[in-house]
Amino acid sequence: MSRLAFLIDHPRRTLAALATVLAACSLTAASGADFTAEAANPLNTFSTGTLTIDNSRDDAAILTAAGMRPGDDFVTGTVDIANSGSLSGTFTLTHDPVEDSDADHPLSEQIGLVVRDCGTFAGGTQPACDDSDEIVWVGTLDTLPASVELGEFDGGERHRYRFQSKLNPSAGNEYQGASSEVAFTWTAA
Repeated sequence: MSRLAFLIDHPRRTLAALATVLAACSLTAASGADFTAEAANPLNTFSTGTLTIDNSRDDAAILTAAGMRPGDDFVTGTVDIANSGSLSGTFTLTHDPVEDSDADHPLSEQIGLVVRDCGTFAGGTQPACDDSDEIVWVGTLDTLPASVELGEFDGGERHRYRFQSKLNPSAGNEYQGASSEVAFTWTAA
């Protein structure tokens, strides 16, 4: 008797064999996926830092030298500039164009200006300013460069700057009653 004839003549055995084969196949297929693992990293956060400037004389002059005369001592003013943000930044001092009251005799050619970095604050303690401090810029008011690089300030770092101006001792009568003005701007990038 052939196998096919045997299977046809014995349907119960055929069904039992077929059920056994199907159970074995499903057990084999299911047993290959018994082990799994998973790990998660929830709430990954992305945010930006800040770069902001604190100016102790915001919207006010650093110094006003009124009534100057040849040979007078320096007129001095100070300003504290801080990186009040969380990021470090490169700080720069820039200025608007110098405005002279007398175009024929510009006082800015006769005003000497010295800008010094007195140093950084140690916590709340301000640095002492004296003539040994680093000179950031020196020259006459009319020769101010477009910008002066001040270096990198870390977040929370604060510097004191001292501005000193003096009228040229040899300035003549043609400068009497003259005036010059300039606005300074502090930038960070």
